[in-house]
Amino acid sequence: MLNLDDLIFFSTIIDSGSLTQAARTMGVPKSKLSRRLANLEAELGYQLLIRTTRKQELTESGLLLYRSCKPHLEALSSIENDIHELNTSPKGRLNILLPIEFFSQIISQIITDFAKIYPDIVVHCSHYSSEFPEENYYYDLIFVLHETDLAHSSWVGKQLLSFPQSIYSGVNESVEHIHTPEDLQNEKCITSNNNEQWLFRENNKIQLISVHEKVILSSPQMRLEATSQHLGIAKLPDYLCQSQGHLLSVKRLKLSHDPVALQLTVLYQSRSIAFKTRMFLEYFQSKMGSLS
Repeated sequence: MLNLDDLIFFSTIIDSGSLTQAARTMGVPKSKLSRRLANLEAELGYQLLIRTTRKQELTESGLLLYRSCKPHLEALSSIENDIHELNTSPKGRLNILLPIEFFSQIISQIITDFAKIYPDIVVHCSHYSSEFPEENYYYDLIFVLHETDLAHSSWVGKQLLSFPQSIYSGVNESVEHIHTPEDLQNEKCITSNNNEQWLFRENNKIQLISVHEKVILSSPQMRLEATSQHLGIAKLPDYLCQSQGHLLSVKRLKLSHDPVALQLTVLYQSRSIAFKTRMFLEYFQSKMGSLS
């Protein structure tokens, strides 16, 4: 197996025209270049370069090796430069996955402002409606809203924010008899999934309540609308119900225990992330106050 460094030294010697000039170009002693060239010739078993006091000349084997390795060395150098640039300058495509209807207007403004600051970054933002997204390596960042701990993964997770949740009903709904989480088991509820259990925090313990779904809607906005139309009781993030005057159409139930809060966690593939990804994450974190 040929040594890549030896090939680089050999190519530089040919491009420079002499060992002396190649040593200056690479900033290494001339004796080192001579030794690496000798190692390469010994590895191949053929002389590559004929050197005299006045000139150097490639042998037929040396010319074949130079013509064969030169394009590949240039390609490797180009890739190295591209990788360096990717990790030191904000440019390229940034793929982001977000929960559906999660602060859509505010997130849109954050992305718009970021794109204006970094015009060489192309932001591609997609959404998911399932409870948990699949860890797709297409995405640089995946934002997850969750109540329980995320499953073990090779991805790196960073918790960003916590969002309180409450139980809501339509403003004219008769709910005076509901005082505890257990009371919800006999009510018609609006859920996001089949066989859903609502989690409540009781001191340091988590209480699971199985509810009867009247309708299943993956969209938080649709669950809010259905609640306001007295279709049933729903567990909703407080930020959603408090925005745009929605508290006029729904009311919050005061129970003995509160639902578990939603956690916002961002996932990325490794701790060593591209510069563009790090810049967006830092920018997003600087704007998180607008979410809370």
